[in-house]
Amino acid sequence: MGKADGASAATATPAPKAGRNLPAAIAVGGGLGAALVLILVYVPLVWIGVVAAAMAIATWEVTKRLREADISIPLIPLLLGGQAIIWLSWPYGPQGVLAAFAGTALVTMVWRLFEHGLKATPRNFLRDTAIAVFVAAWIPLLASFATLMVLQDGGAGRVLSFLIVVVCSDVGGYAAGVFFGKHPMVPAISPKKTWEGFTGSLLFCVIGGVLSVTFIVGANPLVGVLLGVVLVLTATLGDLIESQVKRELGIKDMGTLLPGHGGIMDRLDSLLPSAFVTWLVLTVLA
Repeated sequence: MGKADGASAATATPAPKAGRNLPAAIAVGGGLGAALVLILVYVPLVWIGVVAAAMAIATWEVTKRLREADISIPLIPLLLGGQAIIWLSWPYGPQGVLAAFAGTALVTMVWRLFEHGLKATPRNFLRDTAIAVFVAAWIPLLASFATLMVLQDGGAGRVLSFLIVVVCSDVGGYAAGVFFGKHPMVPAISPKKTWEGFTGSLLFCVIGGVLSVTFIVGANPLVGVLLGVVLVLTATLGDLIESQVKRELGIKDMGTLLPGHGGIMDRLDSLLPSAFVTWLVLTVLA
């Protein structure tokens, strides 16, 4: 959810800081958020299908951008393997996820090795297969923890808490960055992201974590404090990871599907690592 992050703000005028069509971004974000809440409240298992569809689109977006940069990673094994990683979490849990990921990595290597036939010498095999495995880990593997969460007792509440805290990071960072952002965090990677925005994200995340963990998950408020602190770190790092990938590819967005946001992957950058961390914290402590 990192692209609307006001931690990316550095000047005093709201519009340039947002860097996007803000009304469109709010409308799209609000509509998606409402739809996800309804799904989690009334038909939580549909969440698995939502995650699977989003990961397929995100994988396609990233693969397309990589191919534009002459990085040839095999789309079909990544798409099919990504779906296996997500869906096998339902009957088989973490073991199914791990087996599907390992299978995806192996098939991807073999596919790339013989992509141009038995007599052709592969070009950039090591680079391309390494990046393909990175994509499989970055997108469907991390996303699978969001489906593992919904399958737990009270899983819909856990997923909802996860989404609330990441949105709090987004909103808090945007507000603090717009009004107070002056000191860049990591200008070499994301020049507009500020320490003031990060502080706003931290404050909102802790508040959102305490409230959601206490009243939705029904766990100790201190778990909410911990969740808020670790998610502001993972959400920020997730945003920075995608920013660096896009910087190396020389692009602004991974796609154009969502007005005011970019592509699906541009909304998932902070959610993906945060899904794993939320699953871990709540599984161990709640």
